[in-house]
Amino acid sequence: QVQLVESGGGLVQTGGSLRLSCAVSTHTFSRTTMGWFRQAPGKAREFVAAISEIDSKTYYANAVKGRFTASRDNAKNTAYLQMNSLKPEDTAVYYCAADSSGVESGRYFFDDAYESWGQGTQVTVSS
Repeated sequence: QVQLVESGGGLVQTGGSLRLSCAVSTHTFSRTTMGWFRQAPGKAREFVAAISEIDSKTYYANAVKGRFTASRDNAKNTAYLQMNSLKPEDTAVYYCAADSSGVESGRYFFDDAYESWGQGTQVTVSS
């Protein structure tokens, strides 16, 4: 069973930055697609970003494009989400997700494409 442990959430002012980390317990991290999702109170979980396993190609939701950067360190089995220029509407619980067999092209945005999930970390942006 793949386990994902997230860290890095917290409280930040508008315009500030945070970096989320997601450590993955697997021997096949280099072949694992990593995704990031978030869920605000009273709202459905939504796609934020993904990074592919083959060439570390990244995908972003329009709401975060240009402000958030997904990356990965295969030597450390860790994925990252650098969040800059944070806005109050970015406030949510952020989840990392993983699929060890690689997510099919075009399905990165769907939460059912991922088999394993982190526990979530709260990000709060004050105005």
